[in-house]
Amino acid sequence: MTATAAQIGEAPVRWKRPSLAGLVWRVFTRRASRAIGAAIVLIFLLMAVVGPWLYPDRLPVDASNVYGGPTLAHPLGTDFEGTDVLALIVTGARYVILVAAIAAVITILIGSTIGLVSGYFLGSTDNLLMRVTDFVLTIPGFPLLVVLSTVWTFSSPWSMGLVLGVTGWGGLARAVRSQTLSLRRREFVEAMRGLGMSRRHLILSEILPNVAPYIAMNLLVLSTAFIYAEVGLFFLGVVPFTANNWGVMLNLAVTSGGALNSPDALSYLLSPLVCILLLTLGLVLCLDAVDDLFNPRLREGHVE
Repeated sequence: MTATAAQIGEAPVRWKRPSLAGLVWRVFTRRASRAIGAAIVLIFLLMAVVGPWLYPDRLPVDASNVYGGPTLAHPLGTDFEGTDVLALIVTGARYVILVAAIAAVITILIGSTIGLVSGYFLGSTDNLLMRVTDFVLTIPGFPLLVVLSTVWTFSSPWSMGLVLGVTGWGGLARAVRSQTLSLRRREFVEAMRGLGMSRRHLILSEILPNVAPYIAMNLLVLSTAFIYAEVGLFFLGVVPFTANNWGVMLNLAVTSGGALNSPDALSYLLSPLVCILLLTLGLVLCLDAVDDLFNPRLREGHVE
C-alpha cells in the first residue's frame, strides 16, 4: 500500500490559484507579439490620459517655424501654423480613443443584449428583435453618419461615440444570437433548467460566460473599425473641427498650405497615419491574448 504525504511526514502540496493580475501578465508575456501589442495600446492610453495635463487646450503657434522639420524642441516637426506636431498627436489621442471606446461599449451592450434575449427566448420575441436587427443592418452606416453630421454637431466624443455605437450593433447581435442558439440546448444548460433555475440565471450565469470570449474579442475588433470610421469622417471634412483629432490633422495636411508638396511637411503628414496604424496593430495583436485569457484550454496547452 502506498504511503500518503501525511503518513511520511510531508505536507501535502496545494495548488494555488493565480491572481487575475498574474494571469493577465502570464498570458500577455507568453508570446512576444502579445507583449508588443499590449505595450503599444498602453502607450496610446497613457498619451490619452496625460495629454490634457501636458498641453493646454489652445496650443501655441509659431508663424516663423511653419512646416519645420524634426528638432529637439519639436521631435515630429511643426504644422502649417507652426504648432508642435507631437503635441497635436498626444492631445488628439484622447479624442480618438475615447470615441472608439464609447462606440464599442455601446455596440457591445446593445448587440449582446439583443442577441442573448433573441437567441434564448425565440418565438415572437426573436422575430421582432431580428426584424429590428435586419433593419439596422440594411442602413448604410458611413453614409448615414455623413448625413447626420450635417444636422448634428458632434461637439463631444460622447455624441459621436453614441451615433457610431447605435448604428453599428446589428452584426454583433446576429452573431451572439447564433452563439446563444447553440448553447441553450447544451447539457449543462438543460441540467440547470431541470433544477428550476430562472431564465435570468440561465442567461447571465450559464450562457453569457460562454459567449463572453467572443464578445471580448469583438470589443477589440469593433474598436479598430470605429477608429477608422471617426478618422475617416474628420478626414473627409464632413464633421466640424470642434476638437483635435488625427483625422483633422490628415485633412489639414492635405488641404492647408500644400503639405503634400512640401518635403519639410512629411513628418506632419505621416505622423497621424503612423499612429492610426500602430494603434490598430496593437489592438489586433491583443486579440490572441484575449482569446487565450478567456479559454483555459489554450492556457493549459491542450489546444495549439
